[in-house]
Formats: sequence, C-alpha cells, structure tokens
Amino acid sequence: MTTSKVTYQGDLRTSAIHLQSNNEIITDAPTDNQGKGEAFSPTDLLATSLASCMLTIIGIKARDINVDLAGTTAEVTKVMTADPRRVSEIHVAIIFNQQLDEKTQKIFYNTALTCPVAKSIHPDITQKVTIHSKN
Repeated sequence: MTTSKVTYQGDLRTSAIHLQSNNEIITDAPTDNQGKGEAFSPTDLLATSLASCMLTIIGIKARDINVDLAGTTAEVTKVMTADPRRVSEIHVAIIFNQQLDEKTQKIFYNTALTCPVAKSIHPDITQKVTIHSKN
C-alpha cells in the first residue's frame, strides 16, 4: 500500500499527502539552501520524525506501566554539515511535564532509543538524546 504522494509545487516547495488520512505536509527548502524557509525542510522532517517516533514509543511504554505522559514535549536540534551537505547530528531533548523517578526515566530513555526511526537512521548521523523531568 502506498504511504504518501509528494508533489513538487515549484519554487523549491513540495506538498505531501498521507493517503490513509489525507493529511498534508508542506516542505520548503531552507534559507541556507536557496529556499524561503516558510515550512519544514525535508531534513527538518527527518529530525522531527525521530522525536515524534521516540515520543510515540515512550507513550506505548507509559501506557503499559500506567504513566500519563500527556503534555510531554521534545525539542529537536538538527545539525548540518557540508561536503556532502547532510544531517550530521540530531539532538532530542525529551521534557516530561511531571517528576519521574530515575528508574522510570531510564526505562523511557532506553525505550526512546529503540524507536523504528532511531534504528533506521544511518549510523553516521549522531543521535544525542537527553531526558528532563520536572522537579
């Protein structure tokens, strides 16, 4: 089954339609690569999908151990390198909106590292993951 349909809109912009839900994502080339930077760039989506996947897999684990993680966030930093131009690092800071004990934080950290996107990203891309819990 086809997952999505991506259409080049012109002027370095694409429109991607998720075929099952009909949701749309727009991408623009970033300003440092001849674009307008008015939407996520494709490499932004790569980095963001890592955080989204991590939160999803942590959410599954949290449900299994009866922990409500609503409101938990992840801050994503993408680091680019040149020659070749590519993503070299992705930093994900997961911020829980509640106090979690060390054991639970470690469970969630280890769970995050097993998400399918983390396992799919090339090993040359450094993944730096940190966990923060409200005090």
